[in-house]
Amino acid sequence: MQFTRPGLVLSGVAALGLSACAGFDMDLRNSANGFSTSEAARQASADRPRPDAQGIITYPDYQVVVARGGDTVQSVAQRLGQDATELARYNALTPDTTLRAGEVLALPRKIDAGVASGPISVTTLAETAINRAETGAGTAAPAARVDGPQPTRHRVERGETAFQIARLYNVSPRALADWNGLNPEMEVREGQVLMIPVAAQLDRPMPEPVSVPGEGSPTPPPPSASTPMPEPEPPAAVAEQRAQEARPPSPELAEQRTEAPAPTAFAMPVDGRIIRAYSPGRNDGIGIAASAGTAVRAAQSGTVAAVTRTTTGVNILVLSHANNLLTVYANIDNLSVERGARVSRGQSIAQVAAGDPSFLHFEVRNGQESVDPMRYLN
Repeated sequence: MQFTRPGLVLSGVAALGLSACAGFDMDLRNSANGFSTSEAARQASADRPRPDAQGIITYPDYQVVVARGGDTVQSVAQRLGQDATELARYNALTPDTTLRAGEVLALPRKIDAGVASGPISVTTLAETAINRAETGAGTAAPAARVDGPQPTRHRVERGETAFQIARLYNVSPRALADWNGLNPEMEVREGQVLMIPVAAQLDRPMPEPVSVPGEGSPTPPPPSASTPMPEPEPPAAVAEQRAQEARPPSPELAEQRTEAPAPTAFAMPVDGRIIRAYSPGRNDGIGIAASAGTAVRAAQSGTVAAVTRTTTGVNILVLSHANNLLTVYANIDNLSVERGARVSRGQSIAQVAAGDPSFLHFEVRNGQESVDPMRYLN
């Protein structure tokens, strides 16, 4: 695997000579040493692309994964179905290393991002949807693949700092930290793989041509006298009559109409009023008010595809049904089924958890895509 490194290569003797100079700043931030970072500060960097539901950002030649709060290298590897030891070694970490929210790990090899692959993907989708419902985030799930410029990768060598690396690539240290989820001290470690921010694409209009002083402005050509005048518009009544004659006869829509197939009917998982409406990209399900301890029923017969919990402690249960449909139940306690169990429509599967207010979060998904649950509920 190749990692790009621009800039001048100093010989060992020259490097020792520079370090011996009094007051030389190895971070290249001191204006007295003759180097300036002002050009890097002026270089505008684009925002880091948002990851997909699995936390992956996919470029043409490689992929990275963005960690969530509370993640370890081990948990990230399990979520992606990867080998934890290999992932840790590739990023100069250990499998039990705790990661910061937003920290970026490079993947040793590309995987199929955004493709459902059993309980791991189902759980990830459910957790992402619940987290959006809890935080009120208003951004829809982005595409897994980035078609824009591919960032250069840099593997950190011993003794390098984030400020040195930022200057090597003419980017701001802040942009380098944001793209890679560095801590406030901008610490980097030997062997770490960093993405170098790409420049922002600024849409600037082309300036109008400026005439040379004394040259004068160009005179627009006058209209040609040889061009005939356009035909006058016909009266409104005549135009309407011509339009009626040219209009084809209307088809008999009643004879051609076909009935759309009705979606699979689901039962209400709890009895109550809707207090949170379906809003794609913001709230991928509905909130149904119910007292704590109320029995939660399976909306349709199916199989328990996943039983998990978000980083904030919210229990999630996912049922798999016919026709590639999934139902998701959250804000629940006292689960009475386990993964892999078969359940029947109306069977009690859990209880509504206590809350202020207490309610059931319920989703219907067609594969990975969320759909309005009200289309399926009786």
